Amino acid sequence: MHKRPSLFQALLPIVVLILLLVTNVQLFGDDATYGANQMGLLFAATVGAIIAIRLGYKWDEILDGIVKSITSAMSAMLILMLIGSLAGTWLLSGIVPALIYYGLDILNPTIFLFAACVVSAIVSLATGSSWTTAATIGIALVGIGKAMGIHDGLVAGAIVSGAYFGDKMSPMSDTTNLAPAMAGTDLFTHIRYMTYTTVPTISITLLIFLIWGFTIDTKSSIDTVQEVHTAIASKFTITPWLFVVPLVVIGAILKKAPAIPALLMGALLGGVFAIIFQPNLVLEIAGTSVPSAWAYYKGVLLALYSQTNIVTGNAAVDELLSASGMFGMMNTIWLIICAMTFGGVMESSGMLKRIADSIIQYAHSTGSLVASTAATCVVFNLTASDQYISIVVPGRMYAPTYRERGLAPENLSRTLEDSGTVTSAIVPWNTCGAYQSTVLGVSTFTYLPYAFFNYLSPLMTITYAYLGIKIRKLVSKPNNE
Repeated sequence: MHKRPSLFQALLPIVVLILLLVTNVQLFGDDATYGANQMGLLFAATVGAIIAIRLGYKWDEILDGIVKSITSAMSAMLILMLIGSLAGTWLLSGIVPALIYYGLDILNPTIFLFAACVVSAIVSLATGSSWTTAATIGIALVGIGKAMGIHDGLVAGAIVSGAYFGDKMSPMSDTTNLAPAMAGTDLFTHIRYMTYTTVPTISITLLIFLIWGFTIDTKSSIDTVQEVHTAIASKFTITPWLFVVPLVVIGAILKKAPAIPALLMGALLGGVFAIIFQPNLVLEIAGTSVPSAWAYYKGVLLALYSQTNIVTGNAAVDELLSASGMFGMMNTIWLIICAMTFGGVMESSGMLKRIADSIIQYAHSTGSLVASTAATCVVFNLTASDQYISIVVPGRMYAPTYRERGLAPENLSRTLEDSGTVTSAIVPWNTCGAYQSTVLGVSTFTYLPYAFFNYLSPLMTITYAYLGIKIRKLVSKPNNE
């Protein structure tokens, strides 16, 4: 017989986790995600498992919960590995260098942050995926920003802000479909209702980036841009034909092709284009100067799975022209597995539900109910380490309460997206935070202060609720009320 955990028991593993993560960041800094945080998650999961056993749970039940949790993230881990391969061949083929080369000509440093956010939003809105946005245009934008001498955190913050705006507003996004399904409303009602909070939030975000752009030193940027142009042209054949590959990948995703086959196709096409447009570079990576089918195969294969470094003689440009391949994603996958282990223990033992139930009982007004929902989504992103869980579980938990209080389900679906979807990207051990950090090459803690859209969104939805703005009521309350 399982006992219900007390609030203290449910919170103890989370407190232990927070203390360990804070300690790790102080001791290791950005390197905390290279092992220390993984161990912290496992230590906290151990505390949770001990408590669960004392509550009457069998080890097999806990293990089943862990396996189920990790299995739910398996698709994300496969995508991460393919993103690593894609980044390697897109570097070797000249796709990413070409994006940087032409992007430096088009984008003015003053409006770069604003433009990066807008472009990321458009791509994400079109594809329905913040992950695809980061893996394609995001990588190039980070390179352009570095070439202009703009702080990495600012650039990544602009990309993540735009990408998550598009992700939560696109009808093709999985979370945009999941939230209304959990709340009990339809997709387009949900999207229309989100515009009330999302448009003001992205407007504020864009205004901040636009104003910030005027503080950037454009004179030094001009000199840097010329150096980058020269260095890239010395190693790569730059041509607009290289853009065929990213256009094919984005086109496949727009046609609703599954992400994994689309990314695999993109990685392999990158290898083909590397042989066509950068044959000498492929041979250089392969460690030979003699052309042969085996040499080209070896060079492309190395780009797919291992570290690729292009040496131009310019240290700053050399830093841009590097990729880690599939192997470079293994540390992030390790982090995800550990995070999902902790989440599996917490969910299977009923501890997460105990915490959420405690929050609900204090939500008396509409404002406090929405604030409680938002807080629960954030807690699930912090503890379960997965944005889907942060939408599904609170959605199921709060739906009856919203109905009982005569609130239309789109109030709940909007809150789930404004809080669950967007805050996942600013939690380092969440699957989304780990992904964005790894793909963009910027630690979550570095871009977190500048991902304005992601933490303004829950504040906006809470503000609307307390002020009674755009809070839709049911036509009639349930009969049992």
